[in-house]
Amino acid sequence: MVVARIVALVFSITLSLYAGAAGADGYPAHPITLVVTFPPGGGNDAMARLMAERMTKVIGQPVVVENRGGAGGGIGTRAVAKSAPDGYTLLLAFSGTLAINPSLYENVGYDPEKDFAPIGLIASSPSVLVVNPAFPAKTLPELIAYAKQHPGEINYASSGVGTVVHVSMEMFASMAGIQIRHVPYRGTGPGVTDLLGNHVSMMMPPLQPVLGNIQSGQLRAIGMASPTRSKLLPDLPTIDEAGVSGYTAAMRYGLVAPAGTPAPVVALLNKKLNEVLEMPEVRAKLIADGADPLKSSPQEYGEDIKRDQAFWGPMVKKLGLKVD
Repeated sequence: MVVARIVALVFSITLSLYAGAAGADGYPAHPITLVVTFPPGGGNDAMARLMAERMTKVIGQPVVVENRGGAGGGIGTRAVAKSAPDGYTLLLAFSGTLAINPSLYENVGYDPEKDFAPIGLIASSPSVLVVNPAFPAKTLPELIAYAKQHPGEINYASSGVGTVVHVSMEMFASMAGIQIRHVPYRGTGPGVTDLLGNHVSMMMPPLQPVLGNIQSGQLRAIGMASPTRSKLLPDLPTIDEAGVSGYTAAMRYGLVAPAGTPAPVVALLNKKLNEVLEMPEVRAKLIADGADPLKSSPQEYGEDIKRDQAFWGPMVKKLGLKVD
């Protein structure tokens, strides 16, 4: 009886190891969906489409971007968390969905650590404080002084309640000692559109979707939220050096799959993602858009998600931000 049990156990372990090793056999056999949790036109969408186009070439099947906006990225994120863990539904994850929303929402509907299998990092994108050219302030000290003279009268756009754009601006207002009014949109793109139309006065989006507007003079950059100046805008001071000491904000982007996705599939996706990130034209595009390309293993990305949560989570609670 004991011998029979041992034989059965060995057979079971061998079978499971074989199944794991063969988990990527034939994958992918049909198109892969890459979910973006905001409408077209923003930084998330641009990042996803760049990755999808190149991954389609290296993986041998179409990678199709699907925009599922709403609830600060929560709707699309929940949908992916509940998807079949077969490698055919992926999420363009970023700091807002994995690091901010769990602290912001009473019931976000997913656990960043338990419900997802990290695939790999893509890039880090610093935020930039921009205003409509009609806004009277041209420098950060002028903006702060004007805001203090007009408390609660200046409105700013965000890509939605609880997004990095929202929390970054609230963090800035708190550290600068000013009161400003929040106007949430359903994504960075719609917010930038209204900023260009002077329906709102300022915004702090990632540099990527507004760099062209800054360079053309359609928007005025006031300060970079990164620890150091951007090579793309070397004359623009950081918010820290311009007067709000210690301020920094950046988005971390990566790919995740639903928890339970076979390890060989995750490993294959990580390999292909890193191949894309090694392409000179991809690196050049990310850098030209103000992002810092990053590569990682799935394990390293998992640790990066925890560090991002450790930064943004306490900030959300300190600011007293909450959504039911």
